[in-house]
Amino acid sequence: MLFSKVFHLFIALTLVSPIWPIGENPMVGDPFIIVNKTSNELAFIDDGKIKNVFKVSTGVAVDLTPEGKFTITVKAKNPYYRKKDIPGGAKENPLGTRWIGFDAKGTDGRIFGIHGNNNPAFIGKYVTQGCVRMYEEDVQYLYDHIRLGTKVVITHSEDNFWELGKKYGAIK
Repeated sequence: MLFSKVFHLFIALTLVSPIWPIGENPMVGDPFIIVNKTSNELAFIDDGKIKNVFKVSTGVAVDLTPEGKFTITVKAKNPYYRKKDIPGGAKENPLGTRWIGFDAKGTDGRIFGIHGNNNPAFIGKYVTQGCVRMYEEDVQYLYDHIRLGTKVVITHSEDNFWELGKKYGAIK
């Protein structure tokens, strides 16, 4: 009797949980992000189609923003900036209003991320210490359209986003 109740509770929670398991995307056509450091642009791909392309900032040195295929492991609204003890939501917080952390270089999603910013003049430039910065309205859109487990590819390529999407299986 107790086992049956626990089992049914587990099934119910699994079915309604907003958090997908970290690992491979559960279905073909799921959201996918590609950041191309050559153009300082980010493509949001969903349902096998490029939905949006956004201007971003990446590392001041080419090796600061890690390249590879990663997984979104953390999402946070009004993130706290640990390095300078700046509370989330503060005007001087360089992380802006959204943090989308990914597991680059064996980290847990709290070191490398896609985030907003408090200085839009820097978008499109090579200025970060490794993160990918976006305009606030763009990162808020992206935040609302992806979930934990979404794949992120960061590359330095001359290929366009359609070619990159095909290469990484995000576009059929």
